[in-house]
Amino acid sequence: MQATQQKLRSELPKIYRQELLNDLFRHPYTKIEFVERDLGVSRITAAKYLSGLMAAGIVQKVKRGRTNFYINEPLFRLLGS
Repeated sequence: MQATQQKLRSELPKIYRQELLNDLFRHPYTKIEFVERDLGVSRITAAKYLSGLMAAGIVQKVKRGRTNFYINEPLFRLLGS
């Protein structure tokens, strides 16, 4: 979590929020709707946050049906160990 926090602060300082970091580590994946609800932001802002996280390599986007999931790979691997 600390490495992700540092990466988020250095590479994406405009979107860094403790709530966003907490949301990333609450579950091994998130969706636009979760970020919207948990951070109290618009859908457009939530999508921008997740796009930035994806570009920084913090999450990986996986499409299942009509829904996009954003996977926190390091956390997912840790939980699988």
